[in-house]
Amino acid sequence: MINVAAAAPTPDRSRARRAAQWRRRRTVLLLMAPAIVGFAVFFGYPLVASALFSFTHYDLLSSPRWIGLANYRFLFTQDQELWPAVRNTLWLVVFMVPAQVLFAFGVAMALTRARTGAGVFRTIFYLPALAPVVAATLGFVYLFNPATGPVNTVLGKVGISGPLWFNSPTWAKPSLVLLATWAVGNMMVIFLAAVLDVPEQLQESARLDGAGALQRLRWVTLPTISPVILFAVVIGVIDALQYFTQGYVASAIAQGGQAADAATSLGYPQGSTLFFPILLYEQGFQRFNMGYASAMSMLMLVVALALTLLILRRSSRWVFYQGGGR
Repeated sequence: MINVAAAAPTPDRSRARRAAQWRRRRTVLLLMAPAIVGFAVFFGYPLVASALFSFTHYDLLSSPRWIGLANYRFLFTQDQELWPAVRNTLWLVVFMVPAQVLFAFGVAMALTRARTGAGVFRTIFYLPALAPVVAATLGFVYLFNPATGPVNTVLGKVGISGPLWFNSPTWAKPSLVLLATWAVGNMMVIFLAAVLDVPEQLQESARLDGAGALQRLRWVTLPTISPVILFAVVIGVIDALQYFTQGYVASAIAQGGQAADAATSLGYPQGSTLFFPILLYEQGFQRFNMGYASAMSMLMLVVALALTLLILRRSSRWVFYQGGGR
């Protein structure tokens, strides 16, 4: 017969169990401490500080002065440079992100079918991702120089008059898209791993049912790797909203390399490369309107969160996870 009194936990046992649980939690917190401290110092504090500065007038030379919603009112009602910058940034989201995803996926599909030298080809397509962003942009501006660049020189030899590329308001953003698709090595590697991970039995079953290559791509490969496509789209949208270095460097070099004069012709040529982060940088670090720049950063954060949540909510219609869930 079981002794119920002996089996019941005593106060000493309860205290010992709570002490053991606390030691385990303390160990976990100790191991997580570097990540928690880093997150708080390099993300949490700057985020809170930017939110507070967005309600102040702050120029780095004097103490912040509280002005309430004045920065936001000016941002939405009086800033004449805001909406061109927003349109240019949304253009990147609409055109550059799909171009990157499609090109990276296409290269990954081609590499999976390489019979010989697959490792060499993978290395070649990945190498552009290792190039420093500034150096790569300088190289592209040189290659697409309308007067002396090799691209227009080759086009001229076959009877084609090349465009002005980075010096043209029409071609400046498409030129940046070419630069972005050239350096999709990281995304390509992710797609390559996802395509190689598609179960071969699914491909074989579809092949036995008479499905062609395009049908297997549509009904087998794409649904299987749809979570990876979702990841690539979300990361691409966030990167497009923060697009700065390539646009700023290309604009400065295309107008003659005089970066100090970039403020006089912001977004050269004719504002076509004036993206939201470039305008934010101009306000904060050249005009020293740090309070206003903080308000712009808060707007960019809200837009990034809203677009990400919208994509995630819509993804339930086309993203399939293992086990049949969506």
